[in-house]
Amino acid sequence: MYNSGGGQELSIRSLTVFNQHRVTIMEATSKDTRGSFAAKKTPATPKGLLNIAVRAARAAGEIINRNFEDRDHITVQEKAKDDLVTNVDRECENAIRSVISRYYPEHGILAEESGYSKNSGDSDYLWVIDPLDGTSNFCKGIPHVAVSIGVKIKGITSVGVVYDPIRNELFTATKGEGAILNNRKIRVSGIKGLDTGIFATAFPHRNREHLDRYQKILARVFSRCADIRRAGTASLDLAYVAAGRMDGYFELCLKPWDFCAGDLLVREAGGVVTDFDGKPDYAQNGNIVAANPYAIQNLLREIKAAC
Repeated sequence: MYNSGGGQELSIRSLTVFNQHRVTIMEATSKDTRGSFAAKKTPATPKGLLNIAVRAARAAGEIINRNFEDRDHITVQEKAKDDLVTNVDRECENAIRSVISRYYPEHGILAEESGYSKNSGDSDYLWVIDPLDGTSNFCKGIPHVAVSIGVKIKGITSVGVVYDPIRNELFTATKGEGAILNNRKIRVSGIKGLDTGIFATAFPHRNREHLDRYQKILARVFSRCADIRRAGTASLDLAYVAAGRMDGYFELCLKPWDFCAGDLLVREAGGVVTDFDGKPDYAQNGNIVAANPYAIQNLLREIKAAC
């Protein structure tokens, strides 16, 4: 503990996060004699944003892990048909918002449970948050959930973090610097055809009016690939494509917080992300396809043929 004079004490603790070059950052907080805390200003550079995004994701991850082990105190509500929210979702979102607001109070936030912050339209920076992706998995005790945080600068996603707190897997990306899983750089798979590929997807359970269309696509793709996986956490589906664990991914009717961070992970890992027509309009229509540059052409061909 170092006394800086003037009734202030400075405490420093180090936090190691991994990006393309293993960066160790030092967090400084000042404590005045009245016991209030003020964060040292962190530059709004991609590296600075990534550090704070990681810190926020880990804060939410601690809440998820604590409640996953003891779910007796979880309360569940249905926001809409087949769309659940728990007190843990809200607690995680509050924790993430608290970290962001501490370092970047002027930045805008779009969060799944609370929507846009008041200043979202006035800032060049927008944090897009899914505090607990895979809520249904969480409620059932299925250990496949994630925290997803993306940061847009002037409308362009520049930072992405997908954190699986149960496996302690931290997927990160900054625009132009590649994608990382913990301390290891990751790349999409190298397959070209669909016949040996394993693809991730999800049923449109919240938008069942699209079920007939989706079933045609699923049947077409499944008849030409090795297998299909449906795990229930969109951000991890995209992260797994980025890491080469899945060869591709397709899903209808997603929201921005479902794919903001994962989209960047895939692209920084050498992959391509489009909508079902092969256009970059998935942020508008919510229909997303992701794979390496070779496989996505074959995947899109089957999707278009089914539609």
